Amino acid sequence: MSGLIEALIYIIQTLGSLYLLIVLLRFILQLVRADFYNPLSQFIVKATQPLVTPLRRVIPGFAGLDLASLVLAIVVQLLLMVITLTLMGYNVGGFILQLLVWSLIGVTSLFLKVFFFAMIISVILSWVAPGSYNPGAQLVNQICEPLLAPFRKLLPNLGGLDISPIFAFIAINLADRFIIGGLAAYTGLPPMLSPFL
Repeated sequence: MSGLIEALIYIIQTLGSLYLLIVLLRFILQLVRADFYNPLSQFIVKATQPLVTPLRRVIPGFAGLDLASLVLAIVVQLLLMVITLTLMGYNVGGFILQLLVWSLIGVTSLFLKVFFFAMIISVILSWVAPGSYNPGAQLVNQICEPLLAPFRKLLPNLGGLDISPIFAFIAINLADRFIIGGLAAYTGLPPMLSPFL
């Protein structure tokens, strides 16, 4: 594979993965009932609106979940894999079903990574800028809260010390490493096709 093809794959994967992240963030923000009027939420909605709106005509929401944006995330991941394999010289026509499974694994892995890194940011912000009214900090806290709430109910009150993120980190890492990582290995997903694994 020539250096030009490698550079093209790198650019496509980088830009495509960035858009995939934005699309998945739209799904996550609706899932956690984040503030729709937050400037970052508005950016995410505007960036994904051109592709989500036509999909909504075909794929309705269910129980408050924006299934159209979730399907769009899977389609974007699938297209990235198809383009990457095609540029590498593979014929992808024979294994579209396998690519779809790989896309589901890749999107699920990214889903877990969003929560993992949101919690890291939340923990750091709780040390350096507790109670910040920054739109980014508020959005991060809104993403983390539904994940941390069950652990907070189970754990005893330690007088202002919140250790629930530790248990949430463990749960996310176990799911990512043993479930998603195991599925990726079992299905033969090449790591270069899903940079979030």
